[in-house]
Amino acid sequence: MPVSPAYRPEPRFIDLGPDYSDEVKSADFPQTTLRFRNDRAAAEVGLEGLTDAEWIAAFGRFQPLPGQPGPIAMRYHGHQFRQYNPDLGDGRGFLAAQMRDANGRLLDLGTKGSGQTPWSRNGDGRLTLKGGVREILAAAMLEALGVPTSRAFSLIETGEALERGDEPSPTRSAVLVRLSHSHVRFGTFQRAAYLGRTDQTEALLEHVRSLYHPQVAPGDAPGLLRAVVQASARLTARWIAAGFVHGVLNTDNLNVTGESFDYGPWRFLPHYDPAFTAAYFDQTGLYAFARQPEAVFWNLTQLAGALKPVADGPEGLTEALNSFGPAYIRELRAAFLMRLGVLSLGEAADQRLLDATLALLRENGEAMRWEPLFFDWFGGFASSARALSGPRGKLYQGEAFDAFRFALMEHEPDRIERLEHPIFAAREPEEMLIDEVETIWSAIAADDNWSPLNAKLARLEAARTAWGFRA
Repeated sequence: MPVSPAYRPEPRFIDLGPDYSDEVKSADFPQTTLRFRNDRAAAEVGLEGLTDAEWIAAFGRFQPLPGQPGPIAMRYHGHQFRQYNPDLGDGRGFLAAQMRDANGRLLDLGTKGSGQTPWSRNGDGRLTLKGGVREILAAAMLEALGVPTSRAFSLIETGEALERGDEPSPTRSAVLVRLSHSHVRFGTFQRAAYLGRTDQTEALLEHVRSLYHPQVAPGDAPGLLRAVVQASARLTARWIAAGFVHGVLNTDNLNVTGESFDYGPWRFLPHYDPAFTAAYFDQTGLYAFARQPEAVFWNLTQLAGALKPVADGPEGLTEALNSFGPAYIRELRAAFLMRLGVLSLGEAADQRLLDATLALLRENGEAMRWEPLFFDWFGGFASSARALSGPRGKLYQGEAFDAFRFALMEHEPDRIERLEHPIFAAREPEEMLIDEVETIWSAIAADDNWSPLNAKLARLEAARTAWGFRA
């Protein structure tokens, strides 16, 4: 299989040995129709030169890429809605490959919908085509908004009719491949702790430290926890600034690099609503929009508990956990400044702008929506004429707006040349609300019309380039 010189295979998870994963095989699908390939992501790992036939062989039939072993399903445990479940693991996916990008960063190619594994728990191991399309959209929007995220790498329709209880059935099937920085989850550590295998925890600690947080000293469990806490605080703040609700913040859905992944019942806020939930089964609002920082912190405490057997006392772990709150507030200020396209003026002024922005969003609610405020005022006060003459101009008045305006005026624009991009001539921003997602899917379901999806992805790529956010 031809790959470019940029392809640098380095399968490292297998270094841990068979206690952490199981060798598996992909399902033999009756059909493999390529629906999406991410050539920009592929170029980062030297795979952009594959023909469509070679791409399907690699990511629909899962012939191993050069220098890669066969697929492995990873073992882990986790708290699901805060109930511990020791019967988990990769039940419909596997780690297909690991490689380095041009910057030397280790990246994983992992699957979703690739067939049954020892951890399928009577599931069919498949993914609906709609689920794959939804993940492509979520990842593209989050990347455009500067959120550390896995990226949809490939989607191949697989020709099976699936029965599902939460959508019209039978429905079409697919296999997704995502490119991520790591698939080592909090639950990977939890499993080792549950089994009482201190040796496994120590091996995991060194594996994660050396590959993903090399600034941490060998054997320093509190140091590793602090690194994960800081990365998780950054991720959570970026979610909030993006108006994003993950939906299922279980400990098996958070990883050690602070990168968002596994998009099931996600939603973006239509407007400011702290209680907004994404999953119909989240009946208590445990993972509601404004409770996501709480949920991430709770999960971090479970990771700390799993690390306790290899730490020299609990004090260092407690100190690392206590760094989450200050780190989250600091990252939230930075994330809102990033969304507004302005430079920091110091903690006090930045906090005033954060508070004023949230107050304005809260006051105007449904009339303003979440995303348009950041679009209207991107670049700071330099965008005032554009914002005031736009479709929400009449909303920009009153005490809440005055506080926002004065706070924004204090901050200088960041890279003001970004406002020259054509997207800022539009009256409305790119959003990702559920009605549009359903419309995109309906075109595929009814007429096999993929043009609305491709057009949306093209617009999101233009937005990503225009915003110029750095995850």
